Amino acid sequence: MISHPVIWAFRSSVRCWRHRTVLKVALGFSDVSVWRRYSTPVRGSVTSMEEILARVVAPLPTYETRDKSPPPPESNSLDFMHFYNSLNKEDKLGVLTRLSQDFGVDHKGVSELAAKLLDTQLRDLATILQVEDRLRYSLTPRYKQLLNHISRVEGGVKFLVDLRADVLEIISTKASESPHIRDLNGTLKSLLSEWFSVGLLHLERITWQSPCEILQKISQYEAVHPVRNWTDLKRRVGPYRRCYAFTHAAMPGEPLVVLHVALTEDISDNIQSIVREFASLHSEEDVNKVNAAIFYSISSTQAGLQGVELGNYLIKRVVRELQSEFPHMSQFSSLSPIPGFSSWLQGLLSQYRKEGRGSDLLSEQEWKEVEQATDSAPGTPATEALRKLIGTSEWMHSERLSRVLEPALMRLCAWYLYGEKRRGYALNPVANFHLQNGATMWRVNWHADTSPRGVANSCGIMVNYRYFLNETSKNSALYLQNKVITASEQVLGLVSQFQKNSKL
Repeated sequence: MISHPVIWAFRSSVRCWRHRTVLKVALGFSDVSVWRRYSTPVRGSVTSMEEILARVVAPLPTYETRDKSPPPPESNSLDFMHFYNSLNKEDKLGVLTRLSQDFGVDHKGVSELAAKLLDTQLRDLATILQVEDRLRYSLTPRYKQLLNHISRVEGGVKFLVDLRADVLEIISTKASESPHIRDLNGTLKSLLSEWFSVGLLHLERITWQSPCEILQKISQYEAVHPVRNWTDLKRRVGPYRRCYAFTHAAMPGEPLVVLHVALTEDISDNIQSIVREFASLHSEEDVNKVNAAIFYSISSTQAGLQGVELGNYLIKRVVRELQSEFPHMSQFSSLSPIPGFSSWLQGLLSQYRKEGRGSDLLSEQEWKEVEQATDSAPGTPATEALRKLIGTSEWMHSERLSRVLEPALMRLCAWYLYGEKRRGYALNPVANFHLQNGATMWRVNWHADTSPRGVANSCGIMVNYRYFLNETSKNSALYLQNKVITASEQVLGLVSQFQKNSKL
């Protein structure tokens, strides 16, 4: 019989092994030396925020020794990563606030150098350039060194991407309105933009033969048209479909931005034909049926890379890949959702009702048809009846209501996409993305997404942004520099109808 102490020791070792294995996966460390460092207790380990920041954030080297200072030990970066990941949200805010505030730019030194630069304006050019270079160097925050050193250890770049996601959440939720936090965000964005420049990204086509972990992440990250099951995913990477992702050597196995493409005969006008109707999983593609590439979903997977341009370059790279595979292909277009249209319309109807301008939004005949189709109670304002109706999806199942609402909703949607602006650019974020890329706002599609999500977001309407490859550079420049939207006759016609009926 085995003694109880032996049994207890065996059980303890198993529990310990399981704990170490789970913790190893959770921490994301694959390097054995790194794992050993955190799998055993460290005597005298740093526990307080003040202590660890004082130890890992080194003073900025002097201008003369900036290229000669030895790098700090790798353990400093690992200690900070481990310490930060062990904190809750509130404590992370405290660390980021202290890091950005107490280890930023030496403002006194900057002021002195700025004054010195003014004093040297009458000196020779070499002296002026040297003082300018010193001033530029003095504007480097102390914590930038720590960020650079973290990027060089295994898992460091992913850590910094997640760190910036925390910073962005702090800013968006107004958990802190410190200008130092915003400066930290700017520094992180600048570094990440360099590290994730297009030349350092790898374009990968995702197929059913891709690693299971990648396929699972593709499914999890799909934000536009959720993947229902493994069969659905298999179809989305099967015949007449393409899926591409950008990856980075510093984040292996992690797709950064994912683009789903449908290969069709013509430019699609509804998403059901793409995500619900598939060829047989074992069928062979007929190149004669592949005339158009429809970009129907693009998803950025890393919140910390917000503002770092990836999607634009991914579309351009994919176009080149498809042209190489299908030389005869000449039609490239998105089939895009219109998030925010329904909520914008609800707000517009409420505003017009309060101002007593309901008759300005639709024609008199259209209001009569709305009242008849909705069976509004006597005395109920038509704008309120319409607002409540759009708040549900019931009208989509009524042929009569759908017919009555189509002309009004189509021109309202066209105006929302084309005419509603923020600082001169399209208010709708998806429109702004494609227009910056040089696409043409080509076609607004009725009953294009009849899913509950599509109806709730945009009354079931979708839009094609078409990429005319010989015009994208010109269109992009017109939009970015002059805030001019390139649109088709269909879109401009709907906008004109809106302006006429709405008496703008």
